[in-house]
Amino acid sequence: MLEVGATAAAATVSEAICSRHSCRAFTSQRVDPKIVQDLLEIARLAPSGGNLQPWIVHVLAGESLARFRAFLKPQLAASPQGGSTEYPIYPPDLQEPYRSRRRKCGEDLYNLVGVARDDRAGKLRQFARNYDFFGAPVGMFFFLDRSMGSAQWSDIGMFMQNIMLLARERGLATCPQEAWAVWHTQVSEFLGVGPHLMLFCGMALGHADAEAPVNRLRTERAAVDAFVTFHD
Repeated sequence: MLEVGATAAAATVSEAICSRHSCRAFTSQRVDPKIVQDLLEIARLAPSGGNLQPWIVHVLAGESLARFRAFLKPQLAASPQGGSTEYPIYPPDLQEPYRSRRRKCGEDLYNLVGVARDDRAGKLRQFARNYDFFGAPVGMFFFLDRSMGSAQWSDIGMFMQNIMLLARERGLATCPQEAWAVWHTQVSEFLGVGPHLMLFCGMALGHADAEAPVNRLRTERAAVDAFVTFHD
């Protein structure tokens, strides 16, 4: 596997894929709005069944992001974990090996930030950083029209992957955040989004904080032979 620094630009698609990770600590360095525009201009060429292009995106930065953080702050204080989601982020009865993979991801993350297994308050504080976009200067929200089905969810996933890989080409970091689903009502209210749209996911975008221990987290991936059957 290619080893590419977290803050270095990626010269190839392979480098972008291998260096992409979910960044959970960003610097305050501003991202040029023209770069964000360019990322979206190219990302929109993602595959889309029937060319439906079902993605709807709202981008917050600068003053708009500051207003959103101020809007959400008192609600976070009252309910740090938010409310209920409109869709299950994980299956309710997660089976193996998926359950163990998820558990190990969480354990590795909390170990890096020095949160003990039984430190519930510490875990909540770390989890709540999702709702500050981990300090990123750009936050994105991705919506789908409620008339869309599960096949269109794959379309928006490919669109988001394009954004994340293109960000690596520019030396930027991202974190896709389904955790925002618990604040769908408040996000929609702030953005003035109508009830015909469903919040699918958020994404933090910016420059990775190379000194933050949490950004050393790299989740393991199963070997190809574990999930592929080759037929002669």
